[in-house]
Amino acid sequence: MFAMPGKPPVTLTEAAAREVRRLIEESDGRVFGLRIGVRKGGCAGMEYTMDYAEEAGPHDAVVEQDGARVLIAPTAQMFLFGTEIDYKSSLLESGFVFNNPNVTEACGCGESVKFANA
Repeated sequence: MFAMPGKPPVTLTEAAAREVRRLIEESDGRVFGLRIGVRKGGCAGMEYTMDYAEEAGPHDAVVEQDGARVLIAPTAQMFLFGTEIDYKSSLLESGFVFNNPNVTEACGCGESVKFANA
């Protein structure tokens, strides 16, 4: 596990930090943070992943902001650098939104993305 010197690889909006904190607190100490990654899939080529993490891996980048903790999987770090994570809630849906400057293309449904270096 390592902390990034200087600017963190991702930032959280106030809404995202609040939701991450809520998810961690509701786990009764079982969850250390949320691990964010990317994997091949979807119509644009890559999909974001988000899972509960009971501990940080040896190469995870750990971002702590406003009491929230997210871990960036080693294989996702180069794709997520500079990303702002938000949380949106509406009548029809709610979820995390990735505002990622590294995305060159996204599918129409918003579920998958394409990166220049992937």
